[in-house]
Amino acid sequence: MSKEMQELQKQWHAVVQSIHSNSNVVAFMNSRVGQYLDDHPFLALSLLMFIAVSAIPVAFFLIFVVTTAIMACIGVIVMEGVVIAIGGIALLCVLCGLGVLSLGVSGVLSVCYIVLSALVNYWCASRGQIRKKEVNGSLPRKSPAVSDLSTNNGKNE
Repeated sequence: MSKEMQELQKQWHAVVQSIHSNSNVVAFMNSRVGQYLDDHPFLALSLLMFIAVSAIPVAFFLIFVVTTAIMACIGVIVMEGVVIAIGGIALLCVLCGLGVLSLGVSGVLSVCYIVLSALVNYWCASRGQIRKKEVNGSLPRKSPAVSDLSTNNGKNE
């Protein structure tokens, strides 16, 4: 590997080590929920995507609730219940949609990760084989007998 790649790998390893050595992370990973999510990475990714995507609608809903509570203090008590109920139903619909969306995005990201890691492993393995062949001698060349057979097969067909 090149020096830049090794340096990047060392930096990434240091970041991962700092995260894993954090006492809050260690406490969470020793809990039942942490162990369950560690055993089910797709569910953990889906949960993370759901939390990240649903933060803004929940914040808007909380601002909406505070605003309607202030209006209720002014005198619109009946409207508060109706408006919060409608807002709650709307939030439920948005969160259900975001849950489905986060599952889909997690699935796509998981498939991309698997495909890309397989491609990188194949690329690294093929480069390693080429380097071994370069060190041991020259790259393999076609022998004249093999090329004669391939031309004879083409004429027979």
